[in-house]
Amino acid sequence: MRTAGLTMNDVWAHRVLRERGVETYRLAGVTAELGVMVESLELRHRCKEENYRPYLHITGELRSVTPAKALPFGISQVTYAPGQGEKVDAFYAFDDQQLAVLVSKGYFASGFAVPEQVTGIEWELPATTDMLVLAPSGAQIEGDAPVVFTQVHGIGGLEINLESSGYDLASYFADHSMNGAPRTESTVDARGLKARSDAINSLFTEAELGLDTDAEQIVGGPVPEAAPVVGGMSARLQQIEAEIAVERKQYQTERASTEGTTENLYWERVAVPLHRAEAPQEMPFPPPVQVREARLVRKLDLDLEQEEQEQETRRREVETALSLEERKRQVAQRAAGLDMGEDDGEQSLGS
Repeated sequence: MRTAGLTMNDVWAHRVLRERGVETYRLAGVTAELGVMVESLELRHRCKEENYRPYLHITGELRSVTPAKALPFGISQVTYAPGQGEKVDAFYAFDDQQLAVLVSKGYFASGFAVPEQVTGIEWELPATTDMLVLAPSGAQIEGDAPVVFTQVHGIGGLEINLESSGYDLASYFADHSMNGAPRTESTVDARGLKARSDAINSLFTEAELGLDTDAEQIVGGPVPEAAPVVGGMSARLQQIEAEIAVERKQYQTERASTEGTTENLYWERVAVPLHRAEAPQEMPFPPPVQVREARLVRKLDLDLEQEEQEQETRRREVETALSLEERKRQVAQRAAGLDMGEDDGEQSLGS
């Protein structure tokens, strides 16, 4: 008999367990086959400790549970409606022979992919379940059936393989050995072979490999060593650093001696007062020689400029005074000329 099932985490399962006087059957560790509607299939790899061994991650929805032996009341299968079953996650592990088949089908090729024809169908996967069967009522009403609650062990991480599931999934992969270049294809030159020759233990002898003499000469020939330049390079770097430090010091000194620059303002208004505040018992730190010389030159320039201005002022004053005296003299001469003219007129009139 087939009957619809409920999950063990359903609220009614707890009520049945608490109810007294109800006929129930509890079954633990029941071997069963799960009917899983596979929704997706993904190729993944395990961790480094397991050499990145490939495996398949299968996801789907639980549709049925078929126990190996019939349950009480003749129940042979428990079914679930679409959308009512639990989520199933299974991990399919390949054995060594299956991995060899995958490699022969182009596992390392760029076009290798998981098969699509295995999704959208129902799979039968092995599992272990716990079941709780609630007997029908004693009145034996027509249509009354037992209720089954199920709990699948490890439903979120079922470990399966060819032996346990009976599915040889390696045979479903398409052959991509001739499509595209292998992912691990690379060119190895003589230097790479020489560098790794000591770390590789070849499975074949040189005679079996059939290497030609040219390749042997290239690989086995001495590799020219580069001239030691570490010491010379270090000395040159130190020399360049010293030159840069001297130039930086000169530049800072010039900036500090130039009035109006940020360094000059910092030296005069911040560094010197700060030094005085930190060490008042000592003499104030004298400015650099360049600063003192610049100040002296500036002071001399100011004095000369002031002296020139004073001389210019005195010259203008003298010129002004001279011009005033000259104008007075000219006015006096004109006045005298006018007086003499009047006298002559009078004399001419009198005569």
